[in-house]
Amino acid sequence: MFFNSGYLLFVLIPGMLLAAFAQWRVRSAFEKYSQVRNLRNLTGLDVARILMQNEGLQHVQINQIPGMLSDNYDPRSKVMNLSVGSASQPSVASMAVVAHELGHALQDSQGYMWLQLRSGIVGIANIGSNFGWVLIFIGMALGAMHSSGLGWNVAMLGVLLMSAAVAFSLITLPVEFNASARARQMLQRNGLLTAQEAEGVNAVLNAAALTYVAAAAQAMLQLLYWVSMLLGARRND
Repeated sequence: MFFNSGYLLFVLIPGMLLAAFAQWRVRSAFEKYSQVRNLRNLTGLDVARILMQNEGLQHVQINQIPGMLSDNYDPRSKVMNLSVGSASQPSVASMAVVAHELGHALQDSQGYMWLQLRSGIVGIANIGSNFGWVLIFIGMALGAMHSSGLGWNVAMLGVLLMSAAVAFSLITLPVEFNASARARQMLQRNGLLTAQEAEGVNAVLNAAALTYVAAAAQAMLQLLYWVSMLLGARRND
């Protein structure tokens, strides 16, 4: 009743393939340009200090964390978390990653609307991504057992929560694209890029952007699948 081959063909398999391709692209680009030293032999930390000093981001704190491609910026604590590889390597890939995270810091300091909106819905989006489909499933089960509107109401709550998760993934796209654009501008504005290095930075940033596109596509496919199942069950009542 709650599962069919359409889920495999139109949701699970395409989503997994797109996510796997995006992850391969970003890891491939990062590994390639991690082996390419930048002309000034600047580590990620060196690049961060130069950009923070010249772009008015001295208030941002830097924290080193383990892992690969685990770098992130936390707008609540104003902390940029850099993986050890990104912080310590004098590579073109490190320049791209660090500049991208400082792009988020610049968004935060300038009150970038999409970043503020994303931060505002992150809580409900997390709930929606984890429990939205559960409520839809429970609602459909209740609807199958009882003729009352309770099941429909529970399922619709699940749809709303999943919609918040989809909205979060869609809002993430302009946030990430804009952070990458700011990263390129900051590196160029501060004279840190040669033409060859710019090519590598673009490759790393574009590959990373694909992972967010894949995540948004997966979220939308999941929502569409559950809504179609819910509507089908509704018609059969």
